[in-house]
Amino acid sequence: MTAHLQAPSSLRLHSGESQHIQMSRRPASLSRRLGDGTGIPFMGSLNPKSRPSPFLSIGLVLVGAFLIIGYVYSGSGGSNIDKVALSRLEGGVSCSAEINQALPYLKKAYGDSMHKVLHVGPDSCSVVSKLLKEEDTEAWGLEPYDLDESDANCKSLIRKGIVRVADIKFPLPYKSKSFSLVIVSDALDYLSPRYLNKTLPELSRVSSDGFVILSGYPGQRRVKVAEMSKFGRPAKLRSSSWWIRFFVQTKLEENEVATKKFELAAAKKAYQSTCQIFHLKSLH
Repeated sequence: MTAHLQAPSSLRLHSGESQHIQMSRRPASLSRRLGDGTGIPFMGSLNPKSRPSPFLSIGLVLVGAFLIIGYVYSGSGGSNIDKVALSRLEGGVSCSAEINQALPYLKKAYGDSMHKVLHVGPDSCSVVSKLLKEEDTEAWGLEPYDLDESDANCKSLIRKGIVRVADIKFPLPYKSKSFSLVIVSDALDYLSPRYLNKTLPELSRVSSDGFVILSGYPGQRRVKVAEMSKFGRPAKLRSSSWWIRFFVQTKLEENEVATKKFELAAAKKAYQSTCQIFHLKSLH
């Protein structure tokens, strides 16, 4: 479902709140309810005239408890619980984690443009590691915030220069058209319009075939751990209509071809993103 904007350029972008956007959130369920207890075993009657052994009673209770725990555990998926859904339940929605879910559809949408990718946003080490596992894919990362803690893999990526730490409110430390595609997640929500006016053209400058923005929906909760000290300000989750107006003002155009390919690929697998996804052309 798409429509034209009365503006210098038209955008038809993903969102659960606008006719321009076809992607919507769908929270995942992590638990299965037990019944009213009538189906639980060991409810048969004992001989009322006999006095059951206390060890028997304790044994029945323990066995019943183990069965109930096993039932709940298997119903929730056990150790295979969806980590993304779990993060939502705990009060945080990560668009960087969403990239792992969206990656197959991004590859369908961008094809050869996925060969040289820059990821910009928190948890860039994890995203880059995932991208590097893809066949014929070169990937780099830009962490816009200080890394308080990092594992051995992340330290190795930083030491090799594959992942860098830089403030995206200032010019990006890359030459023009250094990457075919730039993917941005969980980074722009923390910038004011003043800095977005500078950062968006920079994202366009360093990409040759366009860039993709993953942004949270208004009303979504964000992980609160040291948010103010790390990001400098709380996340400002904007509506799709706000983003569309901003893109038009900055003369950014939708990458219509990529948008259509992404939507078709996602529809075949019934994929629905928990984040707003915008496909934009590079300004050249």
